[in-house]
Amino acid sequence: MLTTPLDDCGRPLATLGDVEAFEQTPLRERNLPASTYEMIARGAAIAPDQPAMSFFLRSGDFRDPFVWTHAELLADITRTANALRRLGIGRDDAVAFVLPNLPETHFVIWGGEAAGIAFAINPLLEAGQICELLVAGKAKWLVTLAPFPGTDIWEKAITAAASVPDLQGILTVSLAPYLRDAAGDAAGVHAQAPSVDGLSIPVLSLRQEIAAERGDGLTFSMPSPGDISSYFCTGGTTGLPKIAARTHLSEVFDAWSARAFIGDAFAPGKTIFCGLPLFHVNGQLVTGLIPWSQGGHVVIGTPQGYRGEGVIPSFWEIVEHYRVVAFSGVPTVYSALLQVPVGGRDISSVGYGFCGAAPMPVALFRNFEETIGIRILEAYGLTEGACVSSVNPPEGERRVGSIGLRLPYQQMAVVRLDDSGSFTGFAGPDEAGVLAIRGPNVFAGYINPEHDKGIWIEIDDERWLNTGDLARQDANGYFWLTGRKKELIIRAGHNIDPKLIENAVQDHPAVQLAAAVGRPDARAGELPVLYVQLKPGTTASEADLVAHAVGRIPERAAHPKSVRILTALPVTSVGKIFKPALSMLEIEDVVRQEAASAGVKLDSLSVAQDPRLGLLARIATEGDPSPLREKLGRYAFKAQFL
Repeated sequence: MLTTPLDDCGRPLATLGDVEAFEQTPLRERNLPASTYEMIARGAAIAPDQPAMSFFLRSGDFRDPFVWTHAELLADITRTANALRRLGIGRDDAVAFVLPNLPETHFVIWGGEAAGIAFAINPLLEAGQICELLVAGKAKWLVTLAPFPGTDIWEKAITAAASVPDLQGILTVSLAPYLRDAAGDAAGVHAQAPSVDGLSIPVLSLRQEIAAERGDGLTFSMPSPGDISSYFCTGGTTGLPKIAARTHLSEVFDAWSARAFIGDAFAPGKTIFCGLPLFHVNGQLVTGLIPWSQGGHVVIGTPQGYRGEGVIPSFWEIVEHYRVVAFSGVPTVYSALLQVPVGGRDISSVGYGFCGAAPMPVALFRNFEETIGIRILEAYGLTEGACVSSVNPPEGERRVGSIGLRLPYQQMAVVRLDDSGSFTGFAGPDEAGVLAIRGPNVFAGYINPEHDKGIWIEIDDERWLNTGDLARQDANGYFWLTGRKKELIIRAGHNIDPKLIENAVQDHPAVQLAAAVGRPDARAGELPVLYVQLKPGTTASEADLVAHAVGRIPERAAHPKSVRILTALPVTSVGKIFKPALSMLEIEDVVRQEAASAGVKLDSLSVAQDPRLGLLARIATEGDPSPLREKLGRYAFKAQFL
C-alpha cells in the first residue's frame, strides 16, 4: 500500500495574490499522484481506520448506516478493479454504469478508472437514450441496478443492452443487503444476478465477482496520468450523445488544486454530505475524490440523494448527527432547505455549502445565509474542466454573485473573439467577453471528433478551452458570469439540450422554424419553453404543438412548459435565430406576471443585454416597487428599478 501523504497545500488561499504565490513552486514538484487510484490510496494511508463512507438506504435509517473505513473502501475499489480486469476491461475499454447513489457506484467509478474507463450514464434517461450512449461509448460491460420494487432502472438497462453490439456482459447491484428488515425477501428481492431470457450476454452479480478478488493490491499496472479515466455526458443530459473523455491527470489535478482553497476542511474525522447524483462530476469529485484524498468522510444520503423521500425534511437532523462540515447543492436544493426549520438542531459544524451548476439568485443567497446561518460558496466548473475551475475562497472575501477566483495552476481568462471564433485579445478589467480556461484539468476532447469543432481557442500557440460562457473579471481577479453563449437550458442544475425540443416539433406539418429557450423560474432556475413560426397558409394550436413535442421527447424534464407561436422568429443578419431576443420576451413576461401578483403597476419595462450584468430588466413602477423587487429577487436575472 502507498504511504506517501498527499502534498500539503498549507493554509487555504484567500486572494489572487495567494494563488499566484502558491504557483511559484513548479507543479512538477508538487508530487501529484499518477492516477485517481493512487490518489485514493494515498488518502487511505492517512487514516486507514477512520470512516471513509457511510450509506443509508432510507432517510429514516440515517442513524444506523453501513460504514466503510478508508482501508475497507480502498480494498473494495481494488477488488472491483481486479474483477473488471479479469472480465476483460483493458486500459482503453469502457465499463458503463447506470446506477443511483450507492457505495457500489463509487466502487465502479474508481475501480473502473483503475482498470479501464468508467462511463457515467444518467439512470433517469429512457432506454433508447441509454442504448444510444452505450453504443457511442462502445461500452464493453454495463453495471446496473438489479430489479427492485419502485424502480425501472433494470427494465430500461436490459432493453438498452439488447441493441449494443460491443457489450460483453452485465453486472448487477442488488439493494437487498441494505434493507434493515425482511421487506426485501417479501418482495422477492435477492442479491443474486437475475436471469434474463433471450439475452445472449452473461448477467453476473457485482458483489459475487468482487468477492473472489484480492483487495490488497492491483493485479495489473496502475494507469498513467495521460490515460483516459472516465467518460461523462455533457452538452445536455438529453439529445444526441456528446461524451467528454477525461484523463487521470485532469481529475487528480482538479481535486488537488481545489483542495488548495479548502485546506484541511475534509481531514480525517470531518464529514461532507453527498446528495447530488454520482453520474455528475460534482458528485464524483466534490463528494468523492477530494475528501478521500485527505482522509475525509462522505455520507451518501439514500440512492436518490436530495430527491430521496424524507431527505430534505430530515436534513438538519442528518447534519447534526454526523457533524457535517460541508455539503454541495444547486439553487433548488437551497431553496427547499430554506423551508425546513432548523429548530433547536446544532448545525454549528457546517462551515459552508457549495453552490454551482446553475446561477443562484442573490435574494436566495442572502436569505439562506441570514435565516439558516450557513455561508454559501459559489463556484464554477464544467465537465470538460474536470469539475471545479473557480471558487469563492472560504478564508477570503466572498463576493455575492461572483464565481470566485481561479484554481492554482489553471489559467482562466476573459477573451475577445471575432465572428469566426478566433482570438483577438484579452478583455480588460470588467469588460465582458468569452470565458476560456487552460490547464491540467482540461479534458482530452469529445470521443466524437465532430463535437470538438469550435471548442478550442489558439492563443500564442497554446490551446485554451472555450467554455461557451460569457463573463467579466474584476480588478481583484474575481470572475462574474454575464450570460451564456452556449444555448443549454439549465433546469434545477441539469442541462437540457434545446435541439432535442426543437427537433421534436420540427416534423410537424405546420412548423417552419422552432427555437427552445429557458424561461426564468423562481424554483428551478429555468424551465424549457418553445417558440414556433408556422409555415405560410397553415394553422396549429399551441396545445397541439405541445402534445406533438411531448410525444417525441423521452425525458420529462425536457418537456416544454408552453409553446408560443410568433408571426416571425427574430433572426440575425445572417438568418440565424436570435435566441437572446426570445429570452428577453420570457423575462418581460415573468416581470409582468410578478408585478400583477404583487399588485404593482408598471410604468415602463425593457430588457436588454448589459455588458456587465447580462440580461437586465429595467423597470419603472407607479408607487412603491418593494413588493415587486422582493419577488424578482428569487430569479437569477438582474433587475434595475428606475
